Amino acid sequence: MREKLATPLKLAYGIGQVAEGLKNGAFGTFLIFYYVQVLGLSGALAGFAVGLAVVVDAFTDPLAGSVSDNWHSERGRRHPFIFAAILPLAICFYLLFKPLVTGDTALFIWLLVFTNATRTAMSFYHVPHIALGAEMSEDYDERSNLVSFRLFFSYVGVLLAYGLGTWVFFRPSVAFQNGQLDATAYPPYALVLALLMVITVFWSAWHTRVLIPTLPKAKPGTSTKIIAVLFQVIVDLRDAMRSRSFRWLFLGVLIVFIMAGIDSGLNLFVFTYFWELPTGQLGLLLVMFPIGVMIGVFLSARLFRRFSKKAGLIFGALSWPFWQTLPVVLRLLGWFPENSDELLLPILMIMRFIQGVCTVQAHVAFSSMVADIIDEHEWETGKRQEGIFFAAASFSSKATSGIGNIIAGFALDIIGWPRGPEVRTAADVAPETIVDLGLVYGPYFALFGFVSVWCYTHYNLTRERHEEILQALAIRRKER
Repeated sequence: MREKLATPLKLAYGIGQVAEGLKNGAFGTFLIFYYVQVLGLSGALAGFAVGLAVVVDAFTDPLAGSVSDNWHSERGRRHPFIFAAILPLAICFYLLFKPLVTGDTALFIWLLVFTNATRTAMSFYHVPHIALGAEMSEDYDERSNLVSFRLFFSYVGVLLAYGLGTWVFFRPSVAFQNGQLDATAYPPYALVLALLMVITVFWSAWHTRVLIPTLPKAKPGTSTKIIAVLFQVIVDLRDAMRSRSFRWLFLGVLIVFIMAGIDSGLNLFVFTYFWELPTGQLGLLLVMFPIGVMIGVFLSARLFRRFSKKAGLIFGALSWPFWQTLPVVLRLLGWFPENSDELLLPILMIMRFIQGVCTVQAHVAFSSMVADIIDEHEWETGKRQEGIFFAAASFSSKATSGIGNIIAGFALDIIGWPRGPEVRTAADVAPETIVDLGLVYGPYFALFGFVSVWCYTHYNLTRERHEEILQALAIRRKER
């Protein structure tokens, strides 16, 4: 197994993550806004439909991980699923933003079906893809480097989703001063993103296929029959959760992504009505976080060598709620520029940029730490199971962001948020309702961050212990 990977290979691997970033950017910022504010669906129904994907994810993510862990083919364990997911992912994503029905019930069912279909297709691509990254190297620092490439390109996708939306498809028009309220702009936007997903996933799979002969193989005798596979999923999940370090990481990231789900569900509402940003300025604010992330990822490996992955995880986990809450709290206290002040946008942009640089340290650390836990798991059990561990990690992020979307949707209804495209500016919303929106988006959810950090303090796999495990594994493999 090669330890120091060539840069073109890392680039090819990372580019595949653009698709997940495109999906996350569109889902996180535009999906609930589109169905609630543009199509007029109830906030509770929209949040519930998106959040119910947790039920499907609870099955598909571990299934994708376990099946790919145990898959026998000439094309390896991961690549067959990556190639197979390309077209279903693109088609389902496009149809999600082009509903062929009207009315609350029909829109709810459409949103429920195609949200789940899109996320299922993404599971059968994304889980094998991130598992592939853990297989490409066993080196402690090289893994952080690989995760940095993956996260960098993930946020390239987020950046494209934001930029294409706010500056190309949702530009102001005579009919819509805020272009994100124009229903006709969403289908072509989704089509372009779907095509980009096809291109980037295929590019990554095609150019990483050279690794297939060197990657770990499934153990002989594993079955691909559906009953055996389902039983194996349960067994694999049970084995993964026996790892103390993984249990605490898993719980911590569950909590973090509840915050992320609330944030993504309310972002566009806050930027449009709380801060009253026109579409062009809204785009500038949206892109600052991914730009910060893209710069921050390449600081991670150096920081982790000096400090530790655990320190990076805790620092990033605290940075997210701090920078998310600070501007809202300062505004509510009267210590922040007014919406008409020309300093408002630059200050918000700087804060979002810093938030991205700091928060991504937790993302890189988490994925790299999971890869290290997989080595520990192999030493303890004799099984190499990247798929099931990263499936559990992927499920934790998607499940809790789904819960966050449910909370965001119900919160909109609880505070009495008006819906429909006729609600065009903050003047169409009661001032106390806008204050309630800021409280939900800011300080109310920030407390989750402290609970996640408490979970992370229980992680105990150090660099030194990992080196000992790798040496022991190397001896064991030679003896076989």
